[in-house]
Amino acid sequence: PFYYSRTPVFFGPHSRRMPGSVRGDFATVALSLVPGACHALSGPDVPGLIDRLIPFDDLGFDSAQVMELFADGASKTEWMDALEIYMRAVIKARGMAHPDPITQRFDEIAFANPNTKVNEFAKANGIEPKRLERVIKRDFGLPPKQVLRRARALDMAAHLKGVADASEADELALRYFDQSHLNRDFVDLFGMTPTQFVRTPQPLMTLTLEHRQARRLEVLKRVEPDAIMPWQEPPERVSRTES
Repeated sequence: PFYYSRTPVFFGPHSRRMPGSVRGDFATVALSLVPGACHALSGPDVPGLIDRLIPFDDLGFDSAQVMELFADGASKTEWMDALEIYMRAVIKARGMAHPDPITQRFDEIAFANPNTKVNEFAKANGIEPKRLERVIKRDFGLPPKQVLRRARALDMAAHLKGVADASEADELALRYFDQSHLNRDFVDLFGMTPTQFVRTPQPLMTLTLEHRQARRLEVLKRVEPDAIMPWQEPPERVSRTES
């Protein structure tokens, strides 16, 4: 096991659930990179980071300099503003390149319909299947079929944890041929059946699933950025009686 305290860490792509725990009080601030961002910004080799956590120093960054951005006692908004300013500077310094359009399109398909056939996607987007395999593995770290399989399981996991749009419940269930198909995907990705997944308290996993679903709905243009998500309670309306 690895232990980290007050240090920035880069999470590589995950092909399976990696158990983690926290001791004592903690606070985190996180920024997610879209698939293809590492390659576009001449960053680390994504396939080499599958199921790994890497300290920033190992990636050529100064961890102490990064941690100085987050002053004790600052608000969450101030922390996020500081991180955004820092990342904007990194992106500018590295040429402000964009991820491969094929990667961007595949990311959208993984959110919209992870049951899409890889060969059909390749044909529709005018790319040879072998080249598609190389591009997706370079930018996602995983082969195309595994990316789609993982996306399907993550959407169902979010639904089971109550952090997905309830109106999609039937659609998500129909992505699986039968219960054994669903069980197999969950055991491979999470190490447990859907029933065990629901019964196991996983606050950090649930937060991650909620973040992914929020981004998914934004990418699919079903909600505006920073909007109240379908699974969130709307703010209470304060009624006033005019005198």
